[in-house]
Amino acid sequence: MTGRDRIFAKIRAGLGVTGHDQDRQAAAARRIAASRRHLTPDRVAGKSHEQHMQLLRGFLEGQCATVVEAASAKDVPRLVAKYLRDTNLPMRLKVGADGYLARLPWSTEPALELRHGRAEAGDEVGLSRAMAAVAETGTLVLASGADNPVTINFLPETHIVVIEASGVVGTYEDAWARVRERFGARAMPRTINMISGPSRTGDIGGKLVMGAHGPRRMCVVIVRA
Repeated sequence: MTGRDRIFAKIRAGLGVTGHDQDRQAAAARRIAASRRHLTPDRVAGKSHEQHMQLLRGFLEGQCATVVEAASAKDVPRLVAKYLRDTNLPMRLKVGADGYLARLPWSTEPALELRHGRAEAGDEVGLSRAMAAVAETGTLVLASGADNPVTINFLPETHIVVIEASGVVGTYEDAWARVRERFGARAMPRTINMISGPSRTGDIGGKLVMGAHGPRRMCVVIVRA
Protein backbone atom coordinates (compact mmCIF):
# COMPACT_ATOMS: atom_id res chain seq x y z
CA MET A 1 0.00 0.00 0.00
CA THR A 2 1.38 3.40 -0.99
CA GLY A 3 1.15 6.58 1.07
CA ARG A 4 -1.64 7.75 -1.21
CA ASP A 5 -3.55 4.53 -0.65
CA ARG A 6 -3.20 4.89 3.14
CA ILE A 7 -4.55 8.44 3.06
CA PHE A 8 -7.60 7.43 1.03
CA ALA A 9 -8.15 4.41 3.25
CA LYS A 10 -8.29 6.67 6.32
CA ILE A 11 -10.72 9.04 4.60
CA ARG A 12 -13.00 6.16 3.60
CA ALA A 13 -12.84 4.71 7.10
CA GLY A 14 -13.84 8.06 8.57
CA LEU A 15 -16.77 8.31 6.17
CA GLY A 16 -17.78 4.71 6.71
CA VAL A 17 -17.57 3.85 3.00
CA THR A 18 -15.47 1.68 0.71
CA GLY A 19 -13.83 2.43 -2.60
CA HIS A 20 -16.23 0.12 -4.41
CA ASP A 21 -19.58 1.65 -3.51
CA GLN A 22 -21.42 1.50 -6.85
CA ASP A 23 -24.21 3.86 -5.77
CA ARG A 24 -21.75 6.57 -4.75
CA GLN A 25 -19.72 6.09 -7.91
CA ALA A 26 -22.85 6.34 -10.06
CA ALA A 27 -23.96 9.51 -8.23
CA ALA A 28 -20.54 11.11 -8.80
CA ALA A 29 -20.59 10.15 -12.47
CA ARG A 30 -24.05 11.67 -12.93
CA ARG A 31 -22.99 14.92 -11.29
CA ILE A 32 -19.87 15.21 -13.44
CA ALA A 33 -21.82 14.48 -16.62
CA ALA A 34 -24.57 16.98 -15.81
CA SER A 35 -22.24 19.99 -15.26
CA ARG A 36 -24.96 21.52 -13.14
CA ARG A 37 -24.96 25.32 -12.95
CA HIS A 38 -24.93 27.23 -9.69
CA LEU A 39 -26.92 30.37 -8.93
CA THR A 40 -26.08 33.34 -11.15
CA PRO A 41 -25.14 36.58 -9.33
CA ASP A 42 -27.49 39.51 -9.87
CA ARG A 43 -24.70 41.62 -11.32
CA VAL A 44 -24.55 39.40 -14.43
CA ALA A 45 -27.96 37.74 -14.52
CA GLY A 46 -30.09 38.96 -17.41
CA LYS A 47 -27.45 41.46 -18.53
CA SER A 48 -26.48 42.08 -22.15
CA HIS A 49 -23.11 41.16 -23.59
CA GLU A 50 -22.16 44.84 -23.68
CA GLN A 51 -22.96 45.15 -19.98
CA HIS A 52 -20.78 42.11 -19.32
CA MET A 53 -17.98 43.83 -21.25
CA GLN A 54 -18.25 46.96 -19.13
CA LEU A 55 -18.40 44.94 -15.92
CA LEU A 56 -15.28 43.02 -16.91
CA ARG A 57 -13.45 46.24 -17.65
CA GLY A 58 -14.49 47.80 -14.37
CA PHE A 59 -13.26 44.84 -12.33
CA LEU A 60 -9.93 44.65 -14.18
CA GLU A 61 -9.23 48.35 -13.85
CA GLY A 62 -10.22 48.18 -10.20
CA GLN A 63 -7.42 45.63 -9.76
CA CYS A 64 -4.87 47.98 -11.38
CA ALA A 65 -4.89 46.39 -14.84
CA THR A 66 -4.81 48.55 -17.97
CA VAL A 67 -7.64 47.79 -20.40
CA VAL A 68 -7.63 48.88 -24.03
CA GLU A 69 -10.09 48.00 -26.77
CA ALA A 70 -9.18 47.15 -30.35
CA ALA A 71 -11.79 47.78 -33.02
CA SER A 72 -10.41 44.78 -34.93
CA ALA A 73 -7.61 42.24 -34.68
CA LYS A 74 -5.40 44.25 -37.02
CA ASP A 75 -5.23 47.03 -34.40
CA VAL A 76 -3.68 44.80 -31.72
CA PRO A 77 0.01 45.28 -32.70
CA ARG A 78 -0.42 49.07 -32.72
CA LEU A 79 -2.08 49.08 -29.28
CA VAL A 80 0.54 46.74 -27.82
CA ALA A 81 3.34 48.92 -29.16
CA LYS A 82 1.66 52.06 -27.82
CA TYR A 83 1.26 50.53 -24.36
CA LEU A 84 4.95 49.56 -24.25
CA ARG A 85 6.03 53.02 -25.40
CA ASP A 86 3.72 54.81 -22.97
CA THR A 87 5.06 52.77 -20.05
CA ASN A 88 8.69 53.00 -21.20
CA LEU A 89 9.02 49.22 -21.51
CA PRO A 90 11.17 47.15 -23.90
CA MET A 91 9.64 46.44 -27.30
CA ARG A 92 10.39 42.73 -26.93
CA LEU A 93 7.60 40.21 -26.35
CA LYS A 94 7.83 36.56 -25.35
CA VAL A 95 4.93 34.70 -26.94
CA GLY A 96 3.88 31.08 -27.41
CA ALA A 97 2.66 29.33 -30.54
CA ASP A 98 -0.92 30.62 -30.43
CA GLY A 99 -2.29 30.67 -33.98
CA TYR A 100 -4.50 33.71 -33.46
CA LEU A 101 -1.60 35.80 -32.16
CA ALA A 102 0.67 34.54 -34.93
CA ARG A 103 -1.76 35.76 -37.60
CA LEU A 104 -1.84 39.33 -36.31
CA PRO A 105 -0.08 41.88 -38.59
CA TRP A 106 3.00 42.40 -36.42
CA SER A 107 4.96 43.71 -39.43
CA THR A 108 2.99 46.96 -39.14
CA GLU A 109 5.01 47.66 -35.98
CA PRO A 110 8.62 46.95 -37.00
CA ALA A 111 9.95 48.13 -33.63
CA LEU A 112 8.30 45.14 -31.93
CA GLU A 113 10.39 42.02 -31.52
CA LEU A 114 8.54 38.74 -30.91
CA ARG A 115 10.43 35.86 -29.34
CA HIS A 116 8.70 32.49 -29.27
CA GLY A 117 8.66 29.87 -26.55
CA ARG A 118 8.12 29.70 -22.83
CA ALA A 119 9.16 32.64 -20.67
CA GLU A 120 12.53 32.59 -18.97
CA ALA A 121 14.17 34.69 -16.27
CA GLY A 122 15.33 37.48 -18.59
CA ASP A 123 11.99 38.08 -20.31
CA GLU A 124 10.42 41.37 -19.26
CA VAL A 125 7.16 41.34 -21.26
CA GLY A 126 4.94 38.36 -22.00
CA LEU A 127 2.04 38.12 -24.44
CA SER A 128 -0.79 35.60 -24.01
CA ARG A 129 -4.24 34.95 -25.37
CA ALA A 130 -7.10 34.18 -22.98
CA MET A 131 -9.72 31.68 -24.09
CA ALA A 132 -12.43 33.34 -22.00
CA ALA A 133 -13.04 36.21 -19.61
CA VAL A 134 -15.57 36.13 -16.76
CA ALA A 135 -17.52 39.35 -16.20
CA GLU A 136 -18.77 38.07 -12.83
CA THR A 137 -15.39 38.80 -11.21
CA GLY A 138 -13.26 40.33 -13.97
CA THR A 139 -11.22 37.16 -14.42
CA LEU A 140 -9.25 35.98 -17.45
CA VAL A 141 -9.19 32.26 -18.18
CA LEU A 142 -5.97 30.95 -19.76
CA ALA A 143 -5.34 27.33 -20.73
CA SER A 144 -1.83 25.91 -20.53
CA GLY A 145 -0.02 24.43 -23.50
CA ALA A 146 2.50 25.28 -26.18
CA ASP A 147 0.09 27.91 -27.55
CA ASN A 148 0.21 29.90 -24.31
CA PRO A 149 2.89 28.61 -21.92
CA VAL A 150 2.09 29.04 -18.24
CA THR A 151 5.46 30.66 -17.58
CA ILE A 152 4.40 33.67 -19.67
CA ASN A 153 1.59 34.29 -17.17
CA PHE A 154 3.94 34.56 -14.19
CA LEU A 155 7.61 35.18 -15.01
CA PRO A 156 7.72 38.51 -16.92
CA GLU A 157 7.05 41.62 -14.87
CA THR A 158 4.59 42.80 -17.53
CA HIS A 159 1.84 40.56 -18.89
CA ILE A 160 -0.20 41.54 -21.94
CA VAL A 161 -3.31 39.44 -22.56
CA VAL A 162 -5.45 39.47 -25.70
CA ILE A 163 -9.09 38.40 -25.40
CA GLU A 164 -11.69 38.48 -28.14
CA ALA A 165 -14.98 40.15 -27.21
CA SER A 166 -16.78 36.94 -28.17
CA GLY A 167 -14.88 35.22 -25.35
CA VAL A 168 -16.35 37.49 -22.67
CA VAL A 169 -18.99 35.57 -20.70
CA GLY A 170 -21.09 36.31 -17.67
CA THR A 171 -20.29 33.46 -15.28
CA TYR A 172 -17.69 30.84 -14.45
CA GLU A 173 -20.10 28.15 -15.63
CA ASP A 174 -20.11 29.78 -19.06
CA ALA A 175 -16.30 29.87 -19.05
CA TRP A 176 -16.04 26.19 -18.12
CA ALA A 177 -18.48 25.39 -20.91
CA ARG A 178 -16.02 27.07 -23.31
CA VAL A 179 -13.20 24.94 -21.90
CA ARG A 180 -15.18 21.72 -22.31
CA GLU A 181 -16.21 22.74 -25.82
CA ARG A 182 -12.63 23.34 -26.86
CA PHE A 183 -10.87 20.43 -25.17
CA GLY A 184 -13.60 17.87 -24.53
CA ALA A 185 -14.93 16.56 -21.24
CA ARG A 186 -12.16 13.96 -20.95
CA ALA A 187 -9.30 15.95 -22.47
CA MET A 188 -8.82 19.00 -20.27
CA PRO A 189 -5.61 21.06 -20.42
CA ARG A 190 -3.09 20.33 -17.72
CA THR A 191 -3.66 23.73 -16.11
CA ILE A 192 -6.27 26.46 -16.20
CA ASN A 193 -5.05 29.78 -14.81
CA MET A 194 -7.61 32.35 -13.67
CA ILE A 195 -6.12 35.83 -13.50
CA SER A 196 -7.90 38.93 -12.24
CA GLY A 197 -5.14 41.52 -12.46
CA PRO A 198 -1.44 42.03 -11.73
CA SER A 199 0.10 40.24 -8.76
CA ARG A 200 -0.27 41.97 -5.42
CA THR A 201 -0.07 41.29 -1.70
CA GLY A 202 -0.75 43.17 1.50
CA ASP A 203 0.56 40.48 3.83
CA ILE A 204 3.71 42.30 4.92
CA GLY A 205 2.97 45.14 7.33
CA GLY A 206 -0.38 45.81 5.64
CA LYS A 207 1.44 47.55 2.80
CA LEU A 208 0.29 46.87 -0.77
CA VAL A 209 3.13 45.44 -2.85
CA MET A 210 2.75 44.86 -6.58
CA GLY A 211 4.46 41.97 -8.34
CA ALA A 212 4.90 39.82 -5.26
CA HIS A 213 4.08 36.50 -6.93
CA GLY A 214 3.94 37.39 -10.62
CA PRO A 215 3.67 40.35 -13.00
CA ARG A 216 3.50 43.81 -11.48
CA ARG A 217 1.76 45.19 -14.59
CA MET A 218 -1.04 43.80 -16.74
CA CYS A 219 -2.52 45.12 -19.96
CA VAL A 220 -5.67 43.50 -21.35
CA VAL A 221 -6.49 44.06 -25.02
CA ILE A 222 -10.14 43.34 -25.83
CA VAL A 223 -10.68 42.77 -29.55
CA ARG A 224 -14.14 43.91 -30.61
CA ALA A 225 -14.16 42.18 -34.00
